[in-house]
Amino acid sequence: MTGTADKITVLIVDDHLVVRQGIRFLLEQMEDIDIIGEASNGQQAVDMTQQHLPDVVLLDLIMTPMDGIEATREIRKLSPKTQVIILTSHHKDDQIFNAIKAGALSYLLKDVSSNELMAAIRAAANGETVLSSRVAQRVLQEMQKSEISLLDQLTARELDVLTRIAHGRSNREIAIDLSIKDQTVKTHVSNILSKLHLADRTQAAIYALKQKLIPLDEAMNEGNKESNKHAR
Repeated sequence: MTGTADKITVLIVDDHLVVRQGIRFLLEQMEDIDIIGEASNGQQAVDMTQQHLPDVVLLDLIMTPMDGIEATREIRKLSPKTQVIILTSHHKDDQIFNAIKAGALSYLLKDVSSNELMAAIRAAANGETVLSSRVAQRVLQEMQKSEISLLDQLTARELDVLTRIAHGRSNREIAIDLSIKDQTVKTHVSNILSKLHLADRTQAAIYALKQKLIPLDEAMNEGNKESNKHAR
């Protein structure tokens, strides 16, 4: 936290005066928050950030001449320690993910309660992310779709290999199962790790379980068999 006297310095940015006044009224009730100013568009927000280096910028999304996404990029470049909270009425997927990619730490909808807003500001001052429940659901859905799309990149043979990795098969055993050369298995494993952005076979096995390529009880049975084999 960089605010004076342990206060969190906040810049309020919205193109509607009434909204800015409402937010200011709420924040002025908090002893640990210091409002350093207001801005009515993204360009003003960037200029005021450069001047005051606030801890947190509460930033609307749809503004002219510079919108909240572009302003977020500029603010994060100018002052990496300044955290941006998007506070908007808009919750389309592209807006959410573009804002997060631009560097916004949190994304809240304007129907958020005053307590939730205060908690988000305090969390942001500590570098912690807070998302509105609807936004969090969208993010989770997008992450799940992303994982499925990664899996779709695997060939049928690579899926066969990944499934056997999850069953605890060695490269040699996989080669025998699929009637292919050991080196071919190694190539498939390398491709699988690369396509799924994984570091090793253990991560690949966990990933396969998460994606339910094999039931968990099957994996546990395979693990027990392997343990018993080594115990003999």
